[in-house]
Amino acid sequence: MHVTLALPRELGHDEVNRWRALQEADSAFDNPFLSPEFTLTVGELRDVVRVAVIHDGPDIVGFFPFERHPLGIGKPVAAGLTDAQGLVHAKDLQIDPARLLKECGLAVYEFDHLVSGQPLLGTRHERHPSPIIDLRDGWDRYTGSLLEHSGKTYKSTLAKSRKLQREVGSLRHDYATAELEPLRVLLGWKTDQYRRTGRTDRFAQQWIVELVERLLATQSESFAGVLDMIYVDERPVAGHFGLRTRTTLAGWFPAYDTRFAKYSPGLIHHLAMAERAAATGIQVIDMGRGQKEYKDKLKNGELEVAEGRVARLGPVAGVHWVMRVPVRKTRATVMANPLLLKTADKTLKTYGRLRTVLQR
Repeated sequence: MHVTLALPRELGHDEVNRWRALQEADSAFDNPFLSPEFTLTVGELRDVVRVAVIHDGPDIVGFFPFERHPLGIGKPVAAGLTDAQGLVHAKDLQIDPARLLKECGLAVYEFDHLVSGQPLLGTRHERHPSPIIDLRDGWDRYTGSLLEHSGKTYKSTLAKSRKLQREVGSLRHDYATAELEPLRVLLGWKTDQYRRTGRTDRFAQQWIVELVERLLATQSESFAGVLDMIYVDERPVAGHFGLRTRTTLAGWFPAYDTRFAKYSPGLIHHLAMAERAAATGIQVIDMGRGQKEYKDKLKNGELEVAEGRVARLGPVAGVHWVMRVPVRKTRATVMANPLLLKTADKTLKTYGRLRTVLQR
């Protein structure tokens, strides 16, 4: 077994097709963040992206996309943005993680959304649930499960949708549009949300804006950017931009106009999106790791992702451990404790309000 390294743009047509075939052969990899198109697009904008092509004799048995940062620190492609990470490989692939890192020129590889069944996965790595909307049994079965487990939420969302239409105007849902203008409206809402809640505005980085625009323009049977919006009286109210494979839609950037907050437009939109997605053949909507009220209300299943790192012995790995691991463990403690999480969230929102006032 040997490994060759390439820039994404250096991959040939046959290699990209092999990557896609390996992805579609195993449901564990059925996530657009693991698709070759995602890595190829990020690679156009970030020169730190690399792909390790794993060979067994004449056969390609795996692809490991990653970013290589100074001192040999490895991260997932578009780290901090992606909800599925790791190798796409043939079943039962056996590879020594330390050897893979060495072949890639890495001292450490850190991750926070490593998918299941990975050769990189160890018993010491922390596991986290990633809530999903499971549509494999059809839309009617999903809404039936909502009535059973979240009946109050489901009924109140439908009631608020009717109220919104009575008080404001008729509702229109534009699913899978390729227009840039509604995307820019959505990103504006998202920027406001980041600032309002004290988070870092991802769209202050121009490469992320350009990435989203390029992904929106990428449309094929196996991979596409999916933008959908709901309008009331022809005014945009809520929307989402995500990515899809043939059968999985990855939730990414949902947002809404806060002027309509009393109608729960986010929930109205997610139900409308799920129904339209199911009609186009989507079987799973992966809402991504993280505790959010809307995810708890809409989920009817979970996947599992892992957080941690793999490292080779050496000074770089030691320094990385000191700088990163205690911080990650502290964050995990906060996320696992409802009281600490509520306090942290309240603090961030207070910071966001103060920052907004000071920037006026």
